[in-house]
Amino acid sequence: MKVLWSHSPLTANEVVKALEGSKEWNPKTVRTLIKRLVEKEAVACNPDGRNYLYEPLVREEECVRSETTSLLKRIYGGAMKPMLVNFLKDEQLTKEDIADLKAILEQRRE
Repeated sequence: MKVLWSHSPLTANEVVKALEGSKEWNPKTVRTLIKRLVEKEAVACNPDGRNYLYEPLVREEECVRSETTSLLKRIYGGAMKPMLVNFLKDEQLTKEDIADLKAILEQRRE
C-alpha cells in the first residue's frame, strides 16, 4: 500500500519493481496481495491496454487508524493505557519525543 500511496496508479510490474530490493516480497506474493486488496475494495483495478493500473481506494490515514484500532482491540482488549505504558517503557524516546507527547496529553486534558 505504501508504494501505491506514494506513486499511483501503477501496474503490478511497477509495484513489484518498487519492492525489488526488499527481501520480504517476492513477485508472486506482491501480485497475490494486490489481488486480495482489489477484492477487499482497498485498491482499484483499471484496465489500461494490456495492463491494469492499480490505485488505492483508502487513504493512508484511514488505514493507519483502522489498523491501530484493530491492534488495540486484539492485544490490549481495547484499553489504551496499557498499550501506552508498554510502549513508553520499551521505546527509546528523545527529549523532543517526550515534549511532543506531553503537548498531546495537555491538549487532551483541555
